[in-house]
Amino acid sequence: MTIAQTLRPAKANAVTRVLYEGALVAFGSALIALCAQISVDLPFSSVPITGQTFAVLVIGMLLGSVRGLAAVSAYLIEGASGLPVFAGGAAGAIFLAGPTGGYLIGFLPAAFLTGYLAERRWDRNVGLTVLAMAVGNVLIYVFGVLWLSNFVPQSQLMVMGVLPFLPGAVVKIAAAAALLPTLRKFAT
Repeated sequence: MTIAQTLRPAKANAVTRVLYEGALVAFGSALIALCAQISVDLPFSSVPITGQTFAVLVIGMLLGSVRGLAAVSAYLIEGASGLPVFAGGAAGAIFLAGPTGGYLIGFLPAAFLTGYLAERRWDRNVGLTVLAMAVGNVLIYVFGVLWLSNFVPQSQLMVMGVLPFLPGAVVKIAAAAALLPTLRKFAT
């Protein structure tokens, strides 16, 4: 049971349940959009360092597989539709087709997988949370690098698409590993 499931009103009618589910998805999408604004451009890469991956993986674990996937889907639709929710306030479908598009699409399976793992109690302790977040990050990098290979020489993929992001990933994973078990204690 995820934290979102734990906090669900026990005696809610159908309308309340729908509103609760919608609010969770909206919250998740908004958190990703907010964290996307934490963005640092790299002079040697078209892919910025952002807070998005942290938000995507935490949202997956907080909301679960289906709600996490829905929140990321809403975020991507919002950005593709022209809302300035992508890194640095960018917007438009062109960003899904550009160099960062693979990372953005990789958010979908990453949120689903981390949510799936949280549903199986991986959010209960630091070690499993770290492992879930690391696997989620790998999924994002795989999608990102595969797509980035359309824009940069293969010899530069690791330098431009993975290595600069590893220190930040470690910090984000550590923050999530500290945050999630703590939130669980307050939710129960």
